[in-house]
Amino acid sequence: MAAPEGQLEAVRRLVARGEANFAQPFAHGSMRCVYFVPRGEDTQSPHTQDELYVIIAGTGTLKRGEEEIAFTTGDTLFVPAGQDHRFIDFSTDFECWAVFWGPAGGETADMGAPSR
Repeated sequence: MAAPEGQLEAVRRLVARGEANFAQPFAHGSMRCVYFVPRGEDTQSPHTQDELYVIIAGTGTLKRGEEEIAFTTGDTLFVPAGQDHRFIDFSTDFECWAVFWGPAGGETADMGAPSR
């Protein structure tokens, strides 16, 4: 499922004007796909769902609990539900997709296992 034509550019204009640092171009069931562009400082708090970040542009570090993970364009990062996390030391061109899915509290390791 793709974002409607031109929607990402509209979201980027909102961010450029400082009117928003995220927008949700599409969702399906429990899945939400959010375009996220923190500016200056990332002040997010833990989320109730598992989360996947796909780095569109830029570099920086994801602080996930006590762990620090360096990232660059094209990387994908996972944050489990309820985990304290934020982006630090990120470049001014940083932008990413944040994909949230699953039940509140996150999935268990066996939830995606194929049936026998």
